[in-house]
Amino acid sequence: MLTPTSPSTCSLLGDKMLSGLLLALSVVGSFAGADARKMMTKSEMHARQVEAAKRFERTPRAAPAAPPVKNITFTNPKASQFYVDGTTIPEVNFDVGPSWAGLLPISADPNETRELFFWFFPPGPEGSLDDLIFWTNGGPGCSSLEGFLQENGPFQWGVGTAQPIVNVNSWTNLSSVLWVEQPVGTGFSQGKPNITNEVDLAAQLVGFMEQFLEVFSELKGKKLYITGESYAGAYVPYIADFIYENPLAANLNLSLQGIWIGDPVLGWDVVQAQIPVVDFVHKYENVFAFNETFMAELDAIAVECNYAGYYEKFATYPPAGLLPLPGKSTEADRGCDVWDTVFDAALIKNPAFNIYRIFDTFPILWDVLGFPGSFPQTQLSPLYFDRADVKAAIHAPANVDWTECSNINVFPRGDASLPSSFTVLPNVIEKSVRSVIAHGLADFILIAEGARIVIQNMTWNGLQGFQTPIANDSFIVDGVGSLGTAHTERGLTFLEVELSGHMIPQYSPLAAFQSMAFLMGFRPTP
Repeated sequence: MLTPTSPSTCSLLGDKMLSGLLLALSVVGSFAGADARKMMTKSEMHARQVEAAKRFERTPRAAPAAPPVKNITFTNPKASQFYVDGTTIPEVNFDVGPSWAGLLPISADPNETRELFFWFFPPGPEGSLDDLIFWTNGGPGCSSLEGFLQENGPFQWGVGTAQPIVNVNSWTNLSSVLWVEQPVGTGFSQGKPNITNEVDLAAQLVGFMEQFLEVFSELKGKKLYITGESYAGAYVPYIADFIYENPLAANLNLSLQGIWIGDPVLGWDVVQAQIPVVDFVHKYENVFAFNETFMAELDAIAVECNYAGYYEKFATYPPAGLLPLPGKSTEADRGCDVWDTVFDAALIKNPAFNIYRIFDTFPILWDVLGFPGSFPQTQLSPLYFDRADVKAAIHAPANVDWTECSNINVFPRGDASLPSSFTVLPNVIEKSVRSVIAHGLADFILIAEGARIVIQNMTWNGLQGFQTPIANDSFIVDGVGSLGTAHTERGLTFLEVELSGHMIPQYSPLAAFQSMAFLMGFRPTP
């Protein structure tokens, strides 16, 4: 037995100490090497960020030409009263080119008091002169000027941005674009709302379009694409169906080709919000940061309300039959409103929680339109489109207190129409060359898995739902790689966009632009 003081013990201790010292020096050296590799200067980090950002820079569809905008000459003298000088738009320190904006009535009746506000831009240097994109936001009652300024317009003033910038992914680089604040009661639009359903809305919008084309008659005969997001999942299919099927639209003289709807209302609330919400929270557990006890409570509600396992059981490829409701209500049975339970809990953990993009945290970035997240918040008054100089520049009525989403109920007695997936959407898909439904995967107010369920319950072109599964990593964005999923069957393309919130042209503009180019036949794949 060796004692601590024996020569052999000292020798052994010495060997161990030497080995330990060498090991420590080796470890220190390894960490020092790691630090040397990881530490970089701010300029080096910035250079890497710049290089990464280039991956999202779109390659022009055609070589830029002069002038920067393909101007259209309108022969009707009335068009001149709507002309907007692209060098005089407040806060925009560059020329955005010619455009036309103002109010036009929804009918030819000389006593018509209802008018919709529009802003029309001709195509940019890459854009087609043969096409016309119509854009509407949702709500109901939310302004399409939000889409114009923060999503797909020729200049962009996004949340948290110091000043307007050129939007390289503007849809004017595809064709002419017409943004319309509709229905009556939205934004600058004038008159007393009286619609009761989506057919009423479509009739009024088509009436407006007829008046618009009388003034801007050079746009007659163009190929038309009707687009929008959110509650426009109701608007767009009903408008398209009205154009396809109603004799009142015969005088429109536009060739409707297809539709694009982003994060749309397509079916029942229980399907698009309640059924998928607990799975959604599990997918993003580190974002919601709920404790295990609360997660167990959510799981128990999902089981009790027949939400748990619903997608796996019923949304099969192909579906086995019509998909059932999980309970008796199209919204949520008593005790089963788990979406609101999650939302309330999310606000406790993160008061800046944004239902339109779940990744947002403090600080809440400022928004010139006063709606930076889940709730309206005016951080600078007046809002951009409520400024007198802006109203004057775009021929908007000076006496309107503009807000992004109207305080007026645009459906005074509610919207009596059924969701479009049960009524007109299948017919629109069948009549269109292409139709695109796109969904941001970071959207909480409407959840992508719910849209999948709606599609699997819908029958178009002779079959119910998609017949083959949606492949992972199948949406390839040029220069970036996989950014979600893409699936096409029988004229319908469904896209899911990773990292994007509710407003895809805002949160993932290149993906939105690419999908629109596909809709318009400018590329073979989304």
